[in-house]
Amino acid sequence: MRIKDAVGRFGEQLAAAHLAAAGLTILDRNWRCADGEIDIVALDGDVLVIVAVKTRSSVAFGDPAEAVNPVKAARLHRLALRWLAERRESLPGSHCPQLRFDVVAIVRLAPGGPTVRHLQAAF
Repeated sequence: MRIKDAVGRFGEQLAAAHLAAAGLTILDRNWRCADGEIDIVALDGDVLVIVAVKTRSSVAFGDPAEAVNPVKAARLHRLALRWLAERRESLPGSHCPQLRFDVVAIVRLAPGGPTVRHLQAAF
């Protein structure tokens, strides 16, 4: 496994644990289709949350959250619609859920251990 992949996997595990501890229900992880991947899909009460997880070993090349640029945000919007079309029946209730896009930014080698920042409604 490449180091980049291992860092990403570490970050996604940490993000999922952080979100669950914050009371979100994880519905899906690493959901893929032909257009791309959603790292985490969760429920926060009645709100469907699409989560992009960005993990870096350090901030030498900027904050991890900065990696979610307008192009990636637009792709995640499209992917969310595809996820809903495919998985809507797995949601509790029959209404159209509110939708929120979050970013979980993780710095793996921060002083004192990994840092996790959950940016709600990031884009």
